[in-house]
Formats: sequence, structure tokens, C-alpha cells
Amino acid sequence: MDKPIVAANEPIAVDLKQGKTYLYCSCGRSSAQPFCDGAHKGTAFSPQPFKAEDEGEAWLCRCKQTGHPPYCDGSHAQVPDDQVGQPFSLTNPA
Repeated sequence: MDKPIVAANEPIAVDLKQGKTYLYCSCGRSSAQPFCDGAHKGTAFSPQPFKAEDEGEAWLCRCKQTGHPPYCDGSHAQVPDDQVGQPFSLTNPA
């Protein structure tokens, strides 16, 4: 099973426009974090489309471990600093 790359072990604040559809990076390889830039090509990952329900600031996950993508749920607190930039999964660390 492919593991996502930990882009960062902290979320990022972004301004969303209500009703707009965004593509969340699920692989961690995008240089446009937390959004997809197509870097997943050739992997088992696909971007996750989501529509902003509210206008304004939202905290989006960059550790790729959240149970509520694209939104941060605090899972980054369990990601060791040395895993940033590395493939990692809280559910399958081996």
C-alpha cells in the first residue's frame, strides 16, 4: 500500500470561497500544498475534490493523516518530526 508523503506536521490556514470546489492533495507530493498540482500522477493517489461550505479561513491538513480530509483533526500531533517529507501512515506505520 502506498503511503502519503507528510508535507508538514502542522495544518495550514487558507481562505476558501463558499461554494467553490477545490482539489485537496491526498498524496503529499504537491508543491502547492494543501492543494493538488498533479504530482500524484503515477501513484495510487488521486486528488480529493471538496466544495467549501463556508466563506473564510479554514485549517487544512498537510500531514495527510486526518480522519476528516481536507480539514485538520489534530492527527499531526502524532506524526514524528523526522517523518516530514517521508512516506508515513498512522494506521500502517510499518
